[in-house]
Parts: sequence; C-alpha cells; structure tokens
Amino acid sequence: MSTVDESLAGVPSPSREALQHVIDIARRLAPDAEDGMSYGMPALKVAGKPLVSVVAAAKHLSLFPFSPAAIDTVRGDLAGYSLSKGTVRFSAERPLPDDVVERLLRARLAEITGP
Repeated sequence: MSTVDESLAGVPSPSREALQHVIDIARRLAPDAEDGMSYGMPALKVAGKPLVSVVAAAKHLSLFPFSPAAIDTVRGDLAGYSLSKGTVRFSAERPLPDDVVERLLRARLAEITGP
C-alpha cells in the first residue's frame, strides 16, 4: 500500500471516497506518478515534484496542487468553494467537478513537465 493510500485508509466514508476520486483522476492523468511527501503531507509526485495531495480536515476536504497558478486556471469554475492561495476546499456532499479537477491537475502537470 502506498503512502497516499495509507493516509486515505484512515479517513471515514464518504470523505475517503471523495478524496480517493481526486487521487484516481491524478493517477489516470499521471500514471507514472510516485508516492512521496510534500509539506508534511502524503502526495503524488511527478519528476520529483509534488503534483497533488488531498487531506481530510475536521470540517472540509482539501486538495493541494502545490501551485497558486494552477488554481488560478480553474478559479472561475469554483464559485461557492473555499479557495486560498494553494488550497481548494470541498466536501463529500459537494465534491469538485471532475472536469475542473482534470484541468487543474493538467495545469500543474504542465508546470512540472513543460508544454
């Protein structure tokens, strides 16, 4: 079991499934991504750089793409979600749309691997 999978295993349902869905999208987009740690969080990494981490907090779920610029590419599609410079917050009851997650992660991948 990987670091990301181990961290998700301890998250109760339905939050675990919502976070796992984001990781599944990331793994589909970056099949060579490796598990690692970044900023103290389990993360998927590409070319040694963090692609994404997901975390369950007390009152929300968080997606960390490690890039304010990547968040900016989808900011207009995240009305009603809580955003900060490096975090997108959501819930199992109101998950992030798949197409938005894909565009966000593609933007981060492009930063890591180039155009």
